Amino acid sequence: MNAHVLVLNAGSSSLKFSVFRSSDWQVDTRGQIEGIGTAPRLTVKDERGEKLTDEKLQPSVGDARAAIEVLSAWLRSRYQGGRIAGVGHRVVHGGPGHASPVVVTREILAELKGLTPLAPLHQPHNLAPIETLMERMPDVPQVACFDTGFHRGHSEVATVVPLPREFRSKGVERYGFHGLSYEYIASRLPEVAPGIAEGRVIVAHLGSGASMCGLKNRKSVDSSMGFTALDGLCMGTRPGGLDPGIVLYLMQGLGYPAGKIEEILYKKSGLLGLSGISNDMRDLLGRTEPEARLAVDYFVFRAAKEIGALAAALGGVDALVFTAGIGENSPEVRRRISVASAWLGLELDDAANEARGPRISKPASKVSAWVIPTNEELMIARHTRTLLRLK
Repeated sequence: MNAHVLVLNAGSSSLKFSVFRSSDWQVDTRGQIEGIGTAPRLTVKDERGEKLTDEKLQPSVGDARAAIEVLSAWLRSRYQGGRIAGVGHRVVHGGPGHASPVVVTREILAELKGLTPLAPLHQPHNLAPIETLMERMPDVPQVACFDTGFHRGHSEVATVVPLPREFRSKGVERYGFHGLSYEYIASRLPEVAPGIAEGRVIVAHLGSGASMCGLKNRKSVDSSMGFTALDGLCMGTRPGGLDPGIVLYLMQGLGYPAGKIEEILYKKSGLLGLSGISNDMRDLLGRTEPEARLAVDYFVFRAAKEIGALAAALGGVDALVFTAGIGENSPEVRRRISVASAWLGLELDDAANEARGPRISKPASKVSAWVIPTNEELMIARHTRTLLRLK
């Protein structure tokens, strides 16, 4: 009987999934249920990218539980006679206690729910499918893979937050995120760029959520994100690094309640807040309005600034790697960040950049630059395979 591993990445309005064959650990199908709660739709493609399903769903598909029901029915129809050997989940926050993936029990699930205040935009949606599948498929083991886990080996000075001990003892520290993406890139470096794989590498995960990570010997040394996924770079709807006094002013000076401030910081800031037009870099690059140009300029400015900071943390830099939606697909953003980083010794090869590399710097460039597509789903499948001892 054929066995498969299901990988889930659940958000507030979408449920992305991939099904990996245990025979060769390649993707068999991938898709998503998007528009949950508004205009739900199921789309699925096979391993060649051919569309298998594109189906408008009933409006009653309004939450993760309903989406899981739809997905379960589709999986049964697709994999008759097969079985799901395990389910791997992306979970944004593992807190101070989880440096590696874990098989989820009721006790673990309760612990992860307790971390929701640290990632209110992501954690509840990541955990909802786990809870639903525990009820629907109690015999199928589930594995939680944490976006914070890859960064748990940071030094004390890179982890500590300069607040009184009473707060630090309650888990207030710098965690870092996008760890599954960085872990995958680290695993690819020996194959794609063996000359710099064990060196000092800055990886720029640039997408709707954006961050950077400094690697040394393929281990995380520091990250632009800290206590929450609000920190660091400018993002689609999140501001990145922000003077905490601004939050106090919004609350005390302007009278905004905490819930409203949370909405502003997570959903109305960043590229969207600066431009007033869109949170999508593709839209902004094609616009001529001053606000759109300002949003793009600020995104590039913050990215170049963070590269300088991570270069200092690493004691120098040998290479820069671009990944994720913007990093992989926008030659213009890569060009502008590379030009701003020329002081490090980075010389961009414009033709290679337009062709998406993988190497996009000139042969004589002191600091090389690369484009390496990320694959968080494969990383989750690998962890699930290892933890469940699947062959």
